[in-house]
This record gives sequence, C-alpha cells and structure tokens, in this order.
Amino acid sequence: MHLRISFTLAASPTTVAAMLADPAYVEAKVRASGAIEQQVDVVPAEDGAFTVTSRRALPTDQIPANMRAFIGSQIDVRQVEAWEPPGLDNTRAGTVVVEISGAPVRLTGSIRLSAEGAGSAIVYEGDLKAAIPLFAGAVEDAAASAIRSALAAEEAVATAWLQGHEPGSQP
Repeated sequence: MHLRISFTLAASPTTVAAMLADPAYVEAKVRASGAIEQQVDVVPAEDGAFTVTSRRALPTDQIPANMRAFIGSQIDVRQVEAWEPPGLDNTRAGTVVVEISGAPVRLTGSIRLSAEGAGSAIVYEGDLKAAIPLFAGAVEDAAASAIRSALAAEEAVATAWLQGHEPGSQP
C-alpha cells in the first residue's frame, strides 16, 4: 500500500529542521501518538545531517478486534528518520523506516522538508507492506490508519511547539 501524507507548518525549513532534531520535541510527538512507553535518540552529524530513532509501545485499540489475536495488547514500533544536510535553499530530504516488532509490517519511504509559502511543508511518502498471508490487506489498512493518526498528532504537536518556541521567545 502506498502512502503519501503531508502537512504544512508556519515556520522556515531551518526552524522546522531544528525542531525535528530537538530530543524534547521528538519525545513530545511520540507521547502524543499515544505511546505507553518510549525511547528517543537523536544523533547529529557535523555536516548538519541528523538521525532520529524512536521506539514506542502503543495500545492496539485502533486495530480491529479480529486482528489483535495476531498482535497482542500492545505493539512495539521503531521509527528511524535519517535527514540529509540542508540544501542551498535549506530544503532537506531523508529516508524513513517504520517497523512493527512482532508483526511482519514495515513502512519504507522518503521524507522531504521544503519551503511552502511563508512556512514549510513536510511530506512523508512510502510503501507499507504486511507479509501476512490472507490478512495482509486488513493489516496494512489498520497500520496505515495508525500511521496517519500518529502523523496528525505530530502535526498538532509541531504547530504548538513552533508557537511556543519562536525565536526570541522563552521555552
């Protein structure tokens, strides 16, 4: 299943990139996704690139009851975003991988941060695969719904974060 999810933010790509690389922001967005447990690691590189790895345990309440027998009461999600250094126009590209432990479900794709109007746009695009015979479509649908929900929560957290962390403001 192919997914393309985008949202816009009222800040420059430079400001948004700094937010995306801030461990406190990453922790806030992971919590907002409904995580029961979480672990966050942000690794910056000298050239301005950075990698964000998050692990979270999520309840399975968004997954249809007949699918929970395959998954259990919680799912463990590992997400890795590897952002490249900024381009001349401060746009950034990267890769994203989301894996669900204990279930053969994986999202691989790309991410892009670019200027849009007076703000920025973030675009996630990739392929979601579930390697479960007979039930792959239903599992992919459930996983896609969970990913859309997590990214909607991320957009809300990012919007609030940027309003409270504008240059010159007190965090």
